[in-house]
Amino acid sequence: MSNGIGKYNDICTEVIESTSAEGAIVIVVNGDVGSGFSIQIPEHLKGVVAGVLEHAAGQLRGEAGLLS
Repeated sequence: MSNGIGKYNDICTEVIESTSAEGAIVIVVNGDVGSGFSIQIPEHLKGVVAGVLEHAAGQLRGEAGLLS
């Protein structure tokens, strides 16, 4: 499992434990300790999650009027 050392790693762990999830991604914008993210996913889901994140980033770029 990817275990980040980011400032929101503890919260990501809480999400996994409280939801009995296989993995989680936490993205925080302008939080108490600034913006950041934490990703905790097992190896076999890395490709799937990367594809979902790329798709989401493309959609956000489009909505913001930015080039992909």
